[in-house]
Amino acid sequence: MRSHPSPSPGSSSSPDQLKVAVLMGGISREREVSIQSGKCVADALKKAGANVITSDIRPDALDILDDETIDVFFIALHGTFGEDGQIQKILESKGLIYTGSGPLASRLAFDKWESKKRFTAAGVTMPDSILFEPDKKTAAVEEQIRQLGSKYIVKPLREGSTIGISIANDPKQAVAAAKKCAAQFGDCMIEEFIKGTEITVGILGKLSLPILEIRPPTGFYDYHAKYIGDKTEYLFDSLNDRALVDKVQESAITCFNSLGCRGAARVDFIIGDDGKPYALEINTIPGMTSHSLLPKAAAKIGISMSRLCLKIVELALADLKKAHKTDDRTRLSARPRLRRRK
Repeated sequence: MRSHPSPSPGSSSSPDQLKVAVLMGGISREREVSIQSGKCVADALKKAGANVITSDIRPDALDILDDETIDVFFIALHGTFGEDGQIQKILESKGLIYTGSGPLASRLAFDKWESKKRFTAAGVTMPDSILFEPDKKTAAVEEQIRQLGSKYIVKPLREGSTIGISIANDPKQAVAAAKKCAAQFGDCMIEEFIKGTEITVGILGKLSLPILEIRPPTGFYDYHAKYIGDKTEYLFDSLNDRALVDKVQESAITCFNSLGCRGAARVDFIIGDDGKPYALEINTIPGMTSHSLLPKAAAKIGISMSRLCLKIVELALADLKKAHKTDDRTRLSARPRLRRRK
């Protein structure tokens, strides 16, 4: 366990006193996006005055975690090993300070089915869905699917960036897509297709950021629309119903709190043609690229990329002041204290 002097109450560390290691790359299918996010974060923190290094980290390459000169680890890893609680568990075991949610919240958020159960229990409206069971008779599965509606979304349970997601127009297509998805990615779910407006809500600490509407050119916000193309429109202030705006932002915070998340996150919704907001999923390590939604929402209220990244670091350090609370079944008091450089 590392030993660091504690920040004084009410104080925050000057950026030039901090050495931050940005963890990026990793082993998931979102590796390239993670590298982009990591580079953007590193550049932003450098502009803020922090001493920054980057590390392309993997389960078999963890040497960076033994560098005792590092104050905070900024997790910019997407997908498996980054968002699923694995790296968080390792960091916790070493008593290291890191950004974002803890191991349990990360694992729950990364699993679409597990998070869906908790969101629903917390009173958040979500699309109806079923967990696909490959060994179940096809006719029985098709009958289940019919109960969801007339159009469907097939999703792997533990992937991000729209990887592995497909749209089906009838139960037979849905079963075929689910079988393919399960074979490639493991567990998957079949969800009713909600026609409507896609929006997202960024969360920074306890703050719900402005709602951002997403209008992809093809009507489907896929990997290309997210990271490659430049035709997607991003619109603020497109919802004119104040009650609806409040409902969406409250639901986003409820999703965040129901899993015990911390730091920054992003919750995705569809505003159905029936006027109801349906939560889709939460992302505990949102993208931080030039295309990414959390930085856009922060910029809307005057928070620059540098300030956003620094704020995420500050939120991690703020956990030191909450050592009396239990989080993810691990005492925060077991975490190290921040070093003060001379």
